[in-house]
Amino acid sequence: MTPPNDPHDGSTRTQPPIWLRQAVEFGPLAVFLAAYVWMRDSTVSLFGQEYGGFIVAIVIFTPLQIASALVLRRITGKLSRMQVATLVLVVVLGAVTVTFNDERFFKMKSTFVFGLFSLLLWIGLWRGQSWLAYVLEGALPISHDGWMILTRRMAWFFAAFAAANEVIWRSFSTDVFVIWDTAGQMGVMFLFLIGNYKLIETYWQEPDQN
Repeated sequence: MTPPNDPHDGSTRTQPPIWLRQAVEFGPLAVFLAAYVWMRDSTVSLFGQEYGGFIVAIVIFTPLQIASALVLRRITGKLSRMQVATLVLVVVLGAVTVTFNDERFFKMKSTFVFGLFSLLLWIGLWRGQSWLAYVLEGALPISHDGWMILTRRMAWFFAAFAAANEVIWRSFSTDVFVIWDTAGQMGVMFLFLIGNYKLIETYWQEPDQN
């Protein structure tokens, strides 16, 4: 029988400090912001093409995002389904943006990500299921009714997020979009989660210790 703390037991893993996980997860975003601020008024010539600072920042950001995912997988033992889906879209849209030298593709990243999540959540709700609970792997110990309400709210929220991204990148400068993409989205998401605290508290269930 495998001892409880046997390091060879794949089910037992010491979780890294939360500051380390956050540094790995948000590090590429911070580098992207720094690279854009540094290169925003510059162009780089490569293979006969002139690339602006925004696309150069994407070239730096995309491999860092891949490396971040690999490190997270290494130190935590897994990646959430949402993280995997986001990584795939970042890589695909980053490659398309650089290939066509058109920053609009990458600016639509959040539209695709949040629009896709919203669509999937609505499909789950139509089937009487909370796919949010599935995506988050039951991270919150709340009842089924709580998950259904939270999923409905999140589906509307993601749809609004996708629409807001379209308005911002089409109507404002790249500087405004970068602020929205790096800091604004996280701020709005944080406010949304705080706004649902009462719901989570109401439907909270103590996890089964067995």
